[in-house]
This record gives sequence, structure tokens and C-alpha cells, in this order.
Amino acid sequence: MRPARTAPFESLFSLAAALSLPMVATSAMADFIGDSKARIEMRNHYINRDFRQDNAPQSKAEEWAQGFTARVESGFTDGTFGFGLDALGELGLKLDSSPDRRGTGLLPFGPQSHEPDDEYSELGLTGKVRVSKSVLKLGTLQPLLPVATYNDTRLLGSTFEGGLLTSQEIDGLTVNAGRLTKANLRDSSSNDDIGYAAASSDHFDFGGGSYAFSPQLNLSYYYGKLDQIYRQQFAGLVHTQPLGNGFNLRSDLRYFDSRSDGAERAGRIDNRNFNSMFTLSHGAHKVSAAYQQLSGDSAFPFLNGGDPYVVNLVTFNTFTRAEEDSWQLRYDYDFAAQGIPGLTFMTRYTDGRHVKAGSVDNGSEWERDTDISYVIQSGVLKNVSLRWRNVTFRSGDGLTTALDENRLIVGYTLALW
Repeated sequence: MRPARTAPFESLFSLAAALSLPMVATSAMADFIGDSKARIEMRNHYINRDFRQDNAPQSKAEEWAQGFTARVESGFTDGTFGFGLDALGELGLKLDSSPDRRGTGLLPFGPQSHEPDDEYSELGLTGKVRVSKSVLKLGTLQPLLPVATYNDTRLLGSTFEGGLLTSQEIDGLTVNAGRLTKANLRDSSSNDDIGYAAASSDHFDFGGGSYAFSPQLNLSYYYGKLDQIYRQQFAGLVHTQPLGNGFNLRSDLRYFDSRSDGAERAGRIDNRNFNSMFTLSHGAHKVSAAYQQLSGDSAFPFLNGGDPYVVNLVTFNTFTRAEEDSWQLRYDYDFAAQGIPGLTFMTRYTDGRHVKAGSVDNGSEWERDTDISYVIQSGVLKNVSLRWRNVTFRSGDGLTTALDENRLIVGYTLALW
């Protein structure tokens, strides 16, 4: 049974009103109110997924929905210990769907009837404390860390519950540490125990940081442990190098070592994942080449409700199955160079081989993506973004998924103050 629905916008606007009351604006609260900001992010998302494989459980998945995400972020009170409060409200509304077309990830649906929900929502509050250049947040979080990355690829972003400490006391060094205990998936109103695959855990602990040796070189290390399921280490390097004549080369290297932990609730986990991307840019052009190599007996593990921090995470697939080797070629172009600011183009091809999954010992899969996006530059609709995403995915040699997909996304952010 799903929990009772919340009314996120009513609660958020009540909080917003409280933040703006003049009687609260004492000297101690001046920065708390004066530095506060609020916005509503609106996303209209349509997905049409046409399944092409034989004996597919449904011929297509097709849904259309409207999402609203309201964010209120306070400043901090004055003093050695600065206190603040953030609020997040998410609301998803069904515009078109049906039981035989559900499953795009835009809308939750009933376990028996498969009837997509008309709406779903979440309200999250985050208390925060600042001391010097360190901030502790407790409550609803959307982390962007190598071992814990929230998902924002559908109507609403996923969230986690827990605590996160971020410290920047030393110039160039950012340290993060914390614990996550619950996860709210991108198409859900409920907070579930943190977990991986079908297994759940009491908590996920993590720590690490990154250090900028120079504006061109950044090194990072993180450790995470999903109690009784897996433990994971990450090391990364990002380097940019001007090559002259307007050319620049960006190198992004990532390495994960993942092993089982404790009772092994998700089975034995044994995975090493090296992935890298090199991007050559010149003016409006970018050309990227990526390589991802997995070894070990299991797939690459990452938190339910999150995304894997890998270079071959593309529109539909992640290319993170056991023993999978994959490569990607990508091209980006910014039409501002042709006098059309706001218009951009991207196309890429990703190919994976040597997949081990169930009884499959040498499976293969590939994906081709094309994105065209435009941000309106002036007029009544200024800053409205329009995006068309086209996907073709095929697998073989024992794997059987085949699909063609189109996504249309319209987005706009309204600043309240």
C-alpha cells in the first residue's frame, strides 16, 4: 500500500511565506532570509518506446506527463553556527498513459492492475548547519558523488534521506562524508530502505573527496559501503590541456573496485570497472571517445534510485553488465557559431561486447542516440527549453532487447525570488 499523498506545494508556499515575514527579520535572521531563494522547475515529458524483439511482453511503452519541482533554499543565520532550512516538493501528473503502455519510468503503476497513477508526489525538508567552510545537511538529499548519484532523467529527480557533510576548509580540497538510509525513486511517492537490486540495507556510509592541484588537474577518491550488500572504492582523475590553435583536450579517468559486504544480501559481488573519456574541443565542435571495461563475476553495483557514475551511461542503457567491454564515439555541435544561439546537437554510438548475464556468456548490445535541443532566447517564452531525443537500442548473442524510442521534453524554471 502506498503512503498517503502529501501536498508539497501547499507546504512549500507556507514555508515561503514564513521566510518572508518581516517580524522574523531580526539581525540574527537577516542572512537566513536575505540569502534565501526559491524556484519552480517545470518539465513536460513524452516517451514513445517501440519494442522490436520477438515475443515482447508489450508492443510499446508510451506515456506523457507533467512534472513540477519546487525548491526553497534559505540562507544561514549569523554567528559561529549558521542554521538554515531547505524544502523540496515534487509533483507528477499523468497526461496520457494506459495499463498496456506503462513502464517508461515517468509514472508509477499498480502492482496488480498495472494502471498508471494519475499523480504522485513527495515533500522533503533539509536542515543545515554551517561552521566556517563546512556544511552539514540532514534530511532530503540529492547527492552528486561518484558512489552516490541521484537520478534526474525522467519527470522528477530521485531523492535520498540521510546526512551529508561537505567541507572546504583547505583551498582546493573538497571533502564529503555521510550516511543514506532511505531512497525515493524517480517514479514513486514512497521512501524505501536504501538498497541495491532486490536487496535492502539499513544504511549506506560514504566518505572521500577531491583535490584540485591546479585549474587543469583534479584527483578524487571515495569509499562507500552498503551495509551487508557491497563495499566500493573509487579513484578518478580529470585533466584539461590546451593544445594550441584553439584546441583543448579533456581527459576523464575513473576506476571502481566493488566487493561483497557482510551477509551478501544481493549475492556475491565482485567487479572492477575502469572507464575513461577523452574529449577534443575546438570552437563549436566537440569530439569524444570513451572506453569502459568491467571485470569480475558480477555486474557493476550502484544504489537503487541512483545512476552509475560511468562514461557509458547513455540515454537508455548503462553498459555495466558483468565482464562487459564497451566503447563510445560522440560528437557535439553548438549552433551559436552559425548565429543560432541556444541550438545544440549531439549524436553518439555506444557498443558493448562479452556480456555475461544469466545463461548468456558472450552477449552484445549497442545504442545510437541523437539529441537536438533549443533554448528560446527572447520573447514571452524566453528560457523555455525544447529537446528531442531519439534512441535505437539492439542486443544479441543471447540478449534479446530491441527498441526504437523518441522523447520530447519541454522545460522551464520560474524563479520566485
